[in-house]
Amino acid sequence: MATLKQIRRRLTSVRNTQKITRAMKLVAAAKLRRAQDNMTRARPYARRIRQVIWDVSERTGRESHQLLEVREEKKALMIVITSDRGMCGAFNSNINRRAERYLRGGEGDHEEISLALIGRKGRDYFRRRPYAIDKEYMEVLSDPSFGIVSQIGREIIARYIDGGLDAVYIVYNEFKSAISQKVVVERLLPIVPEREPDAEIDTRLEGIEFAYEPSRTAILDSVLPLYVNVRLYFAVLESLAAEMGARMTAMESATKNAGELLSRLTLQYNKARQAMITTEMLEIVSGAEALK
Repeated sequence: MATLKQIRRRLTSVRNTQKITRAMKLVAAAKLRRAQDNMTRARPYARRIRQVIWDVSERTGRESHQLLEVREEKKALMIVITSDRGMCGAFNSNINRRAERYLRGGEGDHEEISLALIGRKGRDYFRRRPYAIDKEYMEVLSDPSFGIVSQIGREIIARYIDGGLDAVYIVYNEFKSAISQKVVVERLLPIVPEREPDAEIDTRLEGIEFAYEPSRTAILDSVLPLYVNVRLYFAVLESLAAEMGARMTAMESATKNAGELLSRLTLQYNKARQAMITTEMLEIVSGAEALK
């Protein structure tokens, strides 16, 4: 049975741990609000660009630009977005297992597929496994900005246009709420034009030939790479928000568990202390009886 000193030492350790987990929960909650604000600001811009791409592609056809052209997916790249730090429950393991399942199962039926890893947890995971790692981006999540993500996007677009890639996918945690995240696999390239579900269609414009300045090709050359960069940036923002939500939930659960453990240890300490006092009283009484 543990001594009183051992129980007191463990009580102190659990209290200190509880203080840390409570502080980490508060920090994660503050960062979650900031990440949600960034997502809210970026969402209208991303939606509008997608609508522009759909409008133009509907009138020009998918063969009008290389980033819209669907090819046989011989060489593919999978961008896996994880976090730089742990202590966020199953956040990273869910992403890594989903990406590995895709690679093992050959869901895309690619002849060759490589990985581009954003986040240290994904890098550490796949370095220990026999998969081709094409790129590692470790300085993105510490201070995410559109400029940094755009550099990654431009590099991927250049390789796609040159024929080095036939398809690009993203694997990340889609943010649903602070307690709910969903791992998704989305195709980034080639771009699939989609109309916004709630976008209004003006029937008066049907059948009208539009004039594009300077040209349709110039518009697509400008808008399509921008869309890829915005989509990748938005995936990073969603992943960050999902990470903070997962960490906040994990730290809340850890704090609660620490409280329950403290209750059990306190009860154990009181029982041991009472037993010690009772033993000492019996020894005193026994000694007094022996002196008679």
